[in-house]
Order: sequence, then C-alpha cells, then structure tokens
Amino acid sequence: MALTAEDDRRTGETVELLQTMIRNRCVNDGRPESGEEVRNADALTAYLEEGTALDFATYDPLPGRRSIVSRLEGTDPDAPTVCLMGHTDVVPVEESGWSRDPFGGELVDGEVWGRGAIDMLNLTSSMAVAFKHLSQRADRGERLRGTLVYFGVADEEAGGTYGADYVTAEHWDDVACDYVLTESGGIRTETPSGPKLVIMAAEKGIGWRTLKVRGTPAHGSMPFGSDNAVVKAAEVVRRLSAHRPRADINDYWSHYVRSMSLPAEQEQALLHPDTIYDAFAAFPRETAKMCHAMTHMTISPNVVHGGQKTNTIPDLVEINVDVRTLPGQTEDDVQRELREALGELADEVEMDLEPSNRRATESARDNPMWDALVDLAGAAHPDTEVLPFMIVGGTDAAFFREKGVPAYGAGLFSARSPWEAFADRFHGNDERLDVDSLGLTTRYWIDLADRLLG
Repeated sequence: MALTAEDDRRTGETVELLQTMIRNRCVNDGRPESGEEVRNADALTAYLEEGTALDFATYDPLPGRRSIVSRLEGTDPDAPTVCLMGHTDVVPVEESGWSRDPFGGELVDGEVWGRGAIDMLNLTSSMAVAFKHLSQRADRGERLRGTLVYFGVADEEAGGTYGADYVTAEHWDDVACDYVLTESGGIRTETPSGPKLVIMAAEKGIGWRTLKVRGTPAHGSMPFGSDNAVVKAAEVVRRLSAHRPRADINDYWSHYVRSMSLPAEQEQALLHPDTIYDAFAAFPRETAKMCHAMTHMTISPNVVHGGQKTNTIPDLVEINVDVRTLPGQTEDDVQRELREALGELADEVEMDLEPSNRRATESARDNPMWDALVDLAGAAHPDTEVLPFMIVGGTDAAFFREKGVPAYGAGLFSARSPWEAFADRFHGNDERLDVDSLGLTTRYWIDLADRLLG
C-alpha cells in the first residue's frame, strides 16, 4: 500500500493521539475504582470534536469509568452500519522490567513505546483519526451511504463489566450495528510457505474460577500432622499446571497448519490430538504458546491468597485460575477437566465461578465485511496469504457476537511488528509499535469504510 502525503499527516495525528493515551495512564487492575478511563475518553472527545460537527454520548456506570460513542450517520438507512470499537484501558505494569518509562509514550527509532501501544491504544487512536477524517469529509458534502460508529470503551481489560457489557445491555440502540471491528488482527507471521496475515473471526471463552482450599488453623510451631491449607493449595497448583487437556483440532487450526506446506509427517502430527503436544517443540517459544492455546482449553493458576501470620497454620487459601475455553466447550466441560486434574483432591476444593465468564464466540465469514477485510489486507501485503484466526484471549467482540452481530479483530501491521513481537510484548515488558503500522492501520479503516459504506 503506497501511503500519500495525506496519509502521512494522519499517521502523525495517530502517533500524537497514541502518545497522549499512553501518558494518561488508564491502568485497570480489576478493581471497580481503577482505570480512570475518563482521561482517555476526554482526550478522544477533545480530539474528535475539534474541527468537526460530531456529537458524543458518554456512559459513566461508575465515577471515572467513562466510555464514549459518536455516530457519523449515512445517507441511506438501508446501508450497513459499522462500529469501530477500541478500548481505552491498559493492564498494570512492573516498571522495573522496562527499558523506558512505560507511560512516557516516547517515539524512539520509529516506534512508540508504552503500555497499551499494542493492546490496544494503537487501534483505538487510529480508529479515531480515521473517524475524524471521514467526518470532516462528510462536512464537505462527501457523506457515506452507510453509518459509522466510534466506540471508545472502558474496562475491556477486566472483562467489560463497566464498559461494553454495560453499554450493550443498557444502551444498545446507541451502538447497534451490522458489523464490529476491534482487536487484534492484521498481524504477519512467517511460515515455511511464506508470510501469513491473520484476521480474527473467533475468540476463546473465559471460564475463570476462584478455588478455595481449606485446612485447620493451628500454631505454626507444631506443624507435624497439621492440615495446612497452603501445603494443600501448593499441590492443587502443581496438579493444575501439570494437567494436559486433550487437543481440539478446530477449523481455524486446521486451516492454518495446511496453509504452511509442512512436510507430511509434521503436518499429520500437528493435526492429531495424540501427537500435537510434542509437535509444538519444533516451533519458536512464542509461536508454540499461541498454537497450544489455539488448540486446547487452558488452565492457568495465576493468583494465590492465603494465610494470616507466620506463626499460624492457615485454614484458607484462594487460588484465582484463568480458564479459557474453545468454541463448543461448556461449563460442564471445564468442571470435568478441573476434577480430572485434581483427582482425589477435587472433593476438598470449592470452585466458585467469576461473574465475568462467557462462552467462546465466532463470526461467519460469508459476508461483504469479511471479503473486504481480506481483499484490502491482501492488497496492502501482496506477498502474504490472509487467514481466518481465533484470538486466544478475550475481547469486547463477544458482547456483540452474543447479539448476533459479526465482529472481527482487524488492523494492518508492517513486517517490523510480526506476530512473534506482538506475542512477546502483549501485556509484557517494553511494549511498543512501529509508526508504519499506525499509518497502515489508519488507512485500512478509511478504505474499509469507503468500500462497505461508500
């Protein structure tokens, strides 16, 4: 894709807006009072309303947890409506692991550094720049036939309770649409048969649990024969970590493997549940992690709370477990897998569901939006094959899919930010994204709007 001088100007705006959003430090640690996405919501509003006639709706389910919506109405009520949805919060960061200030938003060697540069303030800012461009074009009399909605949403990083969940439940008419575009696709990955570019048409479900392990309190100076909840919980964690759920060879995985033109023996190993686990050893670590998550229910014990005092044997330990499910897997499947992992300990562990759980979702690929996503991505990267993919994390797309609206994780990234870099920096140290990717993605949203809504 050859970018014009006008594209370069818009890319500069995307860079500046991304830097502002990083510096606003909207860190969502899961507590209702965290996030303070009002800072980014207000920054987006200030940017979008300057030099436009746009109106905005705001949603504040809790103080500081603001989401915004703006609509660019088309001329034809029968034409499609497309929602550009980007979240405004970021995950916490351990600053000591970074080479630069994670909230500095520095531009260094053609890359913007900071928490959220990849997840997903890059898309949120590029969507805003494209939306503003199309609004200004409409003000000059060049209106789209279809309607475009901009949705800057809070709380995605903690399950969407105070963001997409709230808005779609309480204010559906404001965001109702025919298609949604959100994170995270358009990423290149190298394979033996050449580069591939993935667009997300599905995502795994969330089956989070709090496991409660109980013991009997006693004095820490006499541990012999004690019923220590920490000791028992350690074995619970070990068993969960060692457990291997059986692989699910889904269509997304099969399509991806067959596109790589691997040797027949390796391809067969990657497509059979009994051999796939060992076959991952041939892949780089970051690629293997993604491939495993794409083909397995994953169970990861990530947070442990327990004990009160060094000289007291604890009677309760709580373990927060991140469970991710594949399409078609149910809560019963999760319970069965957990009980299998824990064996005889299962009857001694209470398993409480978290409220943010939701099933895996996917969108059809037989519609004009999917065709446009693939065609335009392929035109920008003619050396790549564009593939449907399943994101292994969770996104706000699920709230729209549950209402029957096709939603896709999209974007358009340069060869400087391949899948391996994304996987390493996503929620990781030294998160950053190159300026070329910001320019490509900003142009991508405009071209999609022109094709679908023009």
